Amino acid sequence: MLCCLEKLQQMNEIVRSHIIISAHFDMELEGLRDRFKPHRVVSFIKDDFLLDDAKAAVNEAFVSEASTKYIVLAGKSFRHEAQNSLLKVLEEPPEHIEFIIIAPNKSVLLPTVRSRLPLVQKAKEHSAVSIDIRMDSLDIRAVFDFVKANDRLAKHDAKALIEGLFHQAVAVEKLILTPAQLKAFDNSYRLLEVNGRLQTLLLTLLMQFLPKKRSEDRKTFR
Repeated sequence: MLCCLEKLQQMNEIVRSHIIISAHFDMELEGLRDRFKPHRVVSFIKDDFLLDDAKAAVNEAFVSEASTKYIVLAGKSFRHEAQNSLLKVLEEPPEHIEFIIIAPNKSVLLPTVRSRLPLVQKAKEHSAVSIDIRMDSLDIRAVFDFVKANDRLAKHDAKALIEGLFHQAVAVEKLILTPAQLKAFDNSYRLLEVNGRLQTLLLTLLMQFLPKKRSEDRKTFR
């Protein structure tokens, strides 16, 4: 009985406004939607977060809600005027409104924004699926062998594999991912949700890590 009461208390707990440092916007947003159910989540995800985007977010904040609504603001960059226009609503949000800001690094955000919201480091569970390749030294044979070894995973395990590859590249090998590589990760994860073919997704993703010449040579690989 106590266990059930504790679980109910956790479900009713409101997560307060905070900042997440991540370049993987789609994955973070999906996790937030799952975490905040059944509350409403409204997202504003932009490459360059502009003043008009900030105004739209503020307008959304003043749409009254009977229960908590989470407004997610994500961008590779945030214009200073956009951040300045958010300061008041971040400090004194309307009732039942919480903000989540996602940025690739802290330096993207003004000190005045960072001072208003805590930076939350989330403990993430990474894939139990074996990641037995090095992303920084891939060749075509390694790519095809890896794809062949993992092309029959269930959807849950496939998502864990994509997350594991991202962790391998960023946390283990400390690679600075290109925009194309980041997009490939996001596309792979998103397309898995609509039952995209894992073999094709892995091949497309890993080819982004081949040296350019080798990637072009794949057309002749058999």
